[in-house]
Amino acid sequence: MRTKLSVNINKIATLRNARGGDYPNVIDFAQKAQIFGADGITIHPRPDERHIRYNDARALRPVVNTEFNIEGNPIDKFINLVLEVKPDQVTLVPDDPNQLTSDHGWDTIKHKNYLIEIIKVFKEAGIRTSIFVDPDLKMVEGAAQTGTDRIELYTESYASEYAKGHKEIVKPFAKAAVLAHQLGMGINAGHDLNLENIAYFKQNIPYLDEVSIGHALVVESLIYGMENVIRMYQQKLQ
Repeated sequence: MRTKLSVNINKIATLRNARGGDYPNVIDFAQKAQIFGADGITIHPRPDERHIRYNDARALRPVVNTEFNIEGNPIDKFINLVLEVKPDQVTLVPDDPNQLTSDHGWDTIKHKNYLIEIIKVFKEAGIRTSIFVDPDLKMVEGAAQTGTDRIELYTESYASEYAKGHKEIVKPFAKAAVLAHQLGMGINAGHDLNLENIAYFKQNIPYLDEVSIGHALVVESLIYGMENVIRMYQQKLQ
């Protein structure tokens, strides 16, 4: 099964914002990433717009001709943006407003009714839905009850333990993927995946539809060049 690579361009926006201008240009970067072989573009606008801005999402919609994925906490402002832009996929992440980066998945049991309502809104608009979850079988079962199309496995613990040589950490992710597939959901994954750990993850996670990679890919591109890095990921994902 071919696993798609979605390139998260938040860090490009961070570089742009650091100088207060429009360089690097996120539109240009998204276009080049697709030309170089990316299967999609991911953005994660946060309420303070410290990297990707809401207007970036609007400007990106006409130029993303692969798959457009918008991640975020479904506050009213975010919901309205997604319904306006109509990306191919929306990924719901339980971020706190001032959170530096995503660090946990949804409690799909505690927030079941809330997620059901939000997911229904997006699906009625024709937008595929995915929700961020930890590799916990109960949370995967809860996700299936929300009506979501996919889950995105939060992979920070995998990346951290893999770097220490603890490859058995992949097992709960594999079990979560199998259960999600049995329950009729697609499987995405993301957070701290990189060129060192992605091949082993791909080899051991069945039914893996898509990975979203941003921070590591941008850092690796500083060393090897973006075109080379995207091709390296695509080779490892096959």
